[in-house]
Amino acid sequence: MDDPYDFGTISAANSLSDIYAMGGSPFLALNIAALPPNLPTEISGEILRGGAEKALEAGVVIAGGHTIQDQEPKYGLICLGFAHPDLIMTKAAAHPGDALVITKPLGFGTTTTALKNQIASPEHVAEAVLWMKQLNRTASELAQSHGVKGATDITGFGLLGHAWEMAEASRVGLNIYWDMIPFISPAKEYARQFSFPGGAFDNRLFFGDHIKAPKSLSEGELMLLFDPQTSGGLLLAVNSDRLDEFRAQANKKDQPVWVIGEVVEGNEITIK
Repeated sequence: MDDPYDFGTISAANSLSDIYAMGGSPFLALNIAALPPNLPTEISGEILRGGAEKALEAGVVIAGGHTIQDQEPKYGLICLGFAHPDLIMTKAAAHPGDALVITKPLGFGTTTTALKNQIASPEHVAEAVLWMKQLNRTASELAQSHGVKGATDITGFGLLGHAWEMAEASRVGLNIYWDMIPFISPAKEYARQFSFPGGAFDNRLFFGDHIKAPKSLSEGELMLLFDPQTSGGLLLAVNSDRLDEFRAQANKKDQPVWVIGEVVEGNEITIK
């Protein structure tokens, strides 16, 4: 890639993480907000300010947007990004022998649901928010620099939902090791209280037939793997020959990475 501006494709998606998961660089965004008419303007202003700050950090220009009234506040960014054809990452490019790597811990959904149910401690909420505020830019750049082609982000379908999308698209199986999966500190506590968003149960129903889990795993523990993640990390299929180099470079960049399994021949996900 001699000319850094010789981009061959433009990718469109509905979040910054979607752009990063495809190996792209976001450059333009629109605010999309649904806000109650009685919401104090100070809160509305803080929501938009937070979005603007993250867009600035990502090097993205907010070019406008749309706002409607709704009883439940909602906010997000619709993003556009450039991706070089040689660096594009897709769900369909995982190969047997690749290591499965994630770049953020799990447990955001169960923690934010505990917040909604007024049972979450401020310290637990702060921990979840700290992770959710981190962009996936460094993780994406690290993956591209090590030739990663198979990738997705872990968001509304939870780890297992997005992992199955990758497995199905790549026509492979996945082995995932429970003891190697990172969770934020309150995740298992709230899981024991079965504090999960409705989407976790939908994910279990929709993707459950493709998952083989040991009987030793409790229902709450299994549900953590279907837990929807707001601003979750990336799921990467890293060539095993480059894994040591990948991890060493991640450490230099202060980018957390966890190896949680491997890509195998097959047509299901096995939790070990």
